[in-house]
Amino acid sequence: MSGTVLPGTPIAVDFWSLRKAAGARLFFLSHMHSDHTVGLSSTWSRPLYCSPLTARLLHRRLQVPMCWIRPLEVGQSHVVDEVTVTLIDSNHCPGSVMFLFEGTFGTILYTGDFRYTRAMQAEPALRGRHIDCLYLDNTNCHPQRALPSRALATRQAAHLIRAHPQHHVVIGVYTLGKETLLMDLALEFGTWVVVSPWRLEQMRLLELPDVFTAEEGAGWIRAVDVAEIRWDTLVTWNTLHPTIAIIPTGRPMKVTHPNIHLIPYSDHSSFAELREFVKWLKPCSIIPIVKGDMCQVYFQEFLSSAPQVLPDFKVSKAMQESGQWQSRRRRQKHTSLWKRAPWRSVPQGVVYESPEKNTEKPETFTDVKVPQHYCDPALCSKEGCTCHKGEKEELSGEQLGRAGAASVSSEHLATTFAEQYLLTPLNILKQNSSQTFDQLVEDFFRKGDTP
Repeated sequence: MSGTVLPGTPIAVDFWSLRKAAGARLFFLSHMHSDHTVGLSSTWSRPLYCSPLTARLLHRRLQVPMCWIRPLEVGQSHVVDEVTVTLIDSNHCPGSVMFLFEGTFGTILYTGDFRYTRAMQAEPALRGRHIDCLYLDNTNCHPQRALPSRALATRQAAHLIRAHPQHHVVIGVYTLGKETLLMDLALEFGTWVVVSPWRLEQMRLLELPDVFTAEEGAGWIRAVDVAEIRWDTLVTWNTLHPTIAIIPTGRPMKVTHPNIHLIPYSDHSSFAELREFVKWLKPCSIIPIVKGDMCQVYFQEFLSSAPQVLPDFKVSKAMQESGQWQSRRRRQKHTSLWKRAPWRSVPQGVVYESPEKNTEKPETFTDVKVPQHYCDPALCSKEGCTCHKGEKEELSGEQLGRAGAASVSSEHLATTFAEQYLLTPLNILKQNSSQTFDQLVEDFFRKGDTP
């Protein structure tokens, strides 16, 4: 996963190439897995927002200077450079969070890597929330990716261990994650979990229960790096003592030794859990985080068809009759609609001032790259949807202007413009450059002024 620059916003999440993240002012880290931290090191020199636990790991493990790390409390709303952000536990690994962003761009939920549970429906920040765009962890977004709950997978691991009472157990894990599984097995069987000194230091940094030790032979369950689970190591371990290896993973893997066992323990949501989550949340649109895996078709029936709350651009009757309003609107910069529009999400929570606060407003529609929205016309529930699965279609300025002018009164001209062009980027913008967009705006207002 290379991370994401959220279109139309100054926000980059899990994205560490400053060259590729051009235009982003705010950087957020969802968690500390290595595929999310590429490029983070002692040379990092931008404010970086994350959870307090991730902040500790970030400094200790990657030597990112503390002066650039901005820990934000989980469950609270914070105002960062005019963007309201709320961190929500993502149930993935220690310190992992989802980000709920609110601003003039709407309301965006970025799940990062997450494992959905129904307890998330009790999250105050999500209950009854209108979500304009959901960036979804689609790791297991396929009907064939059925996975048990982590509690059930833990019981499967315990059953396997009981079936080999004379064996030592080696469990392959990554540098971060699966700690809950290790703790549950340690308590279930009343044994220490032996880890490396490096991992023991991390367990203490995470403030986990005291069931881990670096003393060899103190326990008969060991946790090692998953890369150590292979044919030659199993042969060596079994010459010393009968040993089985367990790899807790939701991914299909090739097993190279009969004593290697895969347990479907995953820190990513199953396909059924993803469907339940989207059905409950009812976002207006979905963008998959894992690139190249377009999964929107599985959620089309759950997307919200409710109209978005738009800025109030009511104009006095006298001004409408004189025509002064329309001519004045044409003289303004078209992007000012986006910049000046009040939004329903008023900045709230703890104000977190950025030391690099940029007083200049970004050029909102400059080189906006919006992922193509794929849907099946037979399944698409969005009124007026112009999407077609597998193909891209752009309407000319004349077509858009004609479509708009046919049904728009002067009283609601700006509101309709905002709805069609500003607040439905997946349906309308379709990767238009700022120059093309400005031309569309010109055509729209020109058509709106034609009697």
